[in-house]
Amino acid sequence: MADTTAEARKNTLDKDLDKLVHVEEATSFVARSLVGPGLALLFLALSAIVASFFAIGEPRAVIIVAAAAVGGYMALNIGANDVANNVGPAVGAKALTMGGALAIAAVFESAGALIAGGDVITTISSGIVAPSAVATPDAFIRLMLAALVSSALWVHLATWIGAPVSTTHAVVGGVVGSGVAAAGLGAINWSMMSGIAASWVISPLLGGIAAAVCLAFIKAAIIYQDDKIAAARRWVPLLVAVMAGSFAVYLATKGLRRVIHLSDLHLTILGVGSFLLVWGIARVGVRRQSEHLENRNQSLRTLFHLPLICSAALLSFAHGANDVANAVGPLAAIVHAASGDGLSATVTIPLWVMVIGAFGISIGLVLFGPKLIRMVGEQITKLNPMRAFCVALSAAVTVIVASWFGLPVSSTHIAVGAVFGVGFFREWYTANSPRRRAYLERKAERRRAERASQATVEDDEDKETGDLQTDGPPISREEIARRKLVRRAHVTTIVTAWVTTVPASALLSAGVFLLLDALA
Repeated sequence: MADTTAEARKNTLDKDLDKLVHVEEATSFVARSLVGPGLALLFLALSAIVASFFAIGEPRAVIIVAAAAVGGYMALNIGANDVANNVGPAVGAKALTMGGALAIAAVFESAGALIAGGDVITTISSGIVAPSAVATPDAFIRLMLAALVSSALWVHLATWIGAPVSTTHAVVGGVVGSGVAAAGLGAINWSMMSGIAASWVISPLLGGIAAAVCLAFIKAAIIYQDDKIAAARRWVPLLVAVMAGSFAVYLATKGLRRVIHLSDLHLTILGVGSFLLVWGIARVGVRRQSEHLENRNQSLRTLFHLPLICSAALLSFAHGANDVANAVGPLAAIVHAASGDGLSATVTIPLWVMVIGAFGISIGLVLFGPKLIRMVGEQITKLNPMRAFCVALSAAVTVIVASWFGLPVSSTHIAVGAVFGVGFFREWYTANSPRRRAYLERKAERRRAERASQATVEDDEDKETGDLQTDGPPISREEIARRKLVRRAHVTTIVTAWVTTVPASALLSAGVFLLLDALA
C-alpha cells in the first residue's frame, strides 16, 4: 500500500514537472516573438530622446520629438519592406545566407544613407503640393505629419500581408491625401501624379522584359551549349562587365548625387571605363575559377556567386542613398517648419535626422526583413544564381535607361517585376522552345543508353529547373499549366498592393490630417 502511494505521488510530481516544462517552453516561445517589437519600440524611444536634445528651446519642441518617433517608425518599415528587393534574389539563389544578406544590406544601406543620402529636398515632397497653397506653418506641419503616419501604416500593413511595395509611392500618396484635405484639389501637381501612376505599369514591365531577355541570352549562349565551360568563359566576363558599368552609372546618378555631379560625357566615360576594367579582371577570374569545373549546369552557378554578392551590396547602397528621404524627408520638413523658419522652397536634412533614418532602415531590416526577403527570393518563383543575376542586372540597367528617357519608374516595382519576368519567361520557354525540347531529347537518349549499361548520371537540367522530365513522352500543356513556375497568389497580392498604395495612403492621410486639424 505504501509503495502504491509513493508511486502515485511520483507520477503526480512528474506530471507537475512536465507542466512546468511546457509552461517554460511556451513562455520562451512567446518571449521570442516579442523581441522584435520590443527592440523596435526601444529604437523609437531613442529617436524621440535624440530629437529632444536638438529641440531644446524650439517653439514646437513637442511636435519635433513626436515627429522624430514617427519618422523612426517609417524608417523601420522601409527596412522591413523595401530592402528585400536588393538582397532577396541573392538569398533565393543561395549566393548569400540570410545572416550574410542582412549584414551586407544593413552596412551598405546605412553607408548610402549617411554618405550620399542628404540631398536637398523640396518642402512638400518634390513639389507635389504648392507651398503657397498651405496657409500657415502649423497647417503644413499637420500635413506632413499626416503623410508620414499614413505612409508608415500602409507600408507596415503591406509587410504584414507579404507584399513588397514602393515606399516612395506610399509617401507621395500620403502627401496628396493630406494636401487635398488641407488646401483642396487645386493644390496638387496632377501632372506629376500622372507620371507616378504611369510608373505602376512602366516599371514592372521594363524590369520583367529586361530580366527575361537576359535569361534568354544566358540560356542560348551558355546553358544549352555543348561546351558550357568554354561558353561561360566567353560570356560571363562580358555580362559581369555590363553589370559593373551599369552599376557605376547607376550609383553616380542615383546614389551619389550629393557627393559628385557628373555630366553625360563623364557618366559615359565612367560606365565604359568600369566595363573595360571589370571585363579584364573578370576574364582572368572566370578562367581560373572554371579550370577544374565539370561541364555541368551546377558548375555554372558558382561563377555568378560573387557578382550577385556585389550587386546586393551596391543595390543596398543606392537604396539607402535614395529612399532614406522617404522616411526623413517629411520629418526634415516638419523640423524646418517647427523651428520657426516658416515655409520655404527647400529644406536641408539635418545630420541627426539622417542618422535616425539610416539606423531605422537597418534595424527594421534586421528585425523584420527576412519575411519579405524570402518572399522575393524564394516564394514568387524558384531562383538560381543565373536567374538572380538577371534580376540584379535588369534593375540597374532599367533605372538608367528609364532616367535617360525621362520615364517615371519605381526601383521596387522594377526588381519585383524582374522576378516575375524570369518566372513567366521560364513558363513560356518550357512550353514553346524547340531548342529545349531537342536538348531534353538528347538528354533522354543519353540516360536511356546509360541505364542500359547500368550507369547513372545526375541530370543537372532537371535539378536546375525542377519542372520537366527527360525521358518518356513530352509533358502535355495541361501538365505544364498545372505546374506553374510563378505562384499566382503572390502575383495577385503584390499587384493589388501596388495599385492601391497611392489611393490607400491618400485616404488614410486625409483622415489623419482631419483628425489632427480637429484636435489642434
